[in-house]
Amino acid sequence: MKPLVLYQLASLVLLGAGLAGLVKRRTLVGMLIAVELMLNGAGLSIVAATQLTGADAALGQLATLLVMGLAAAEATVALAAIVVVFRRFGTTRTDALATLREQQ
Repeated sequence: MKPLVLYQLASLVLLGAGLAGLVKRRTLVGMLIAVELMLNGAGLSIVAATQLTGADAALGQLATLLVMGLAAAEATVALAAIVVVFRRFGTTRTDALATLREQQ
C-alpha cells in the first residue's frame, strides 16, 4: 500500500472515532473532544490529499492550519457555553439537561 493511502486510512479512523464518540458520549465535554477528533481527521485528510494530487504542499498545510484555527475557536466558544450550562443546571450530562428542559 502507498503511504498516502495509509494517511487517508488514518484520517478515516479519526473521523470514525470522532463520530462514534459524538454518538456515544453523554457529557458535553466528551462530545467536544469527539468533534476535535473529527476536525483533526479532516486536517490530516487535507494534507494527504494535497500530496496525492501533486498540488503545492504549502496550500494543504495552510488549509490544515485554517482547520486548526477553526477548531481552536470552536473549542473556546463551546467550553464557554459548557461553563454557562454547568453554572445554570449543575451538570453537563446531556440526558439530564434534556430532563431539566422538560420540567421548566
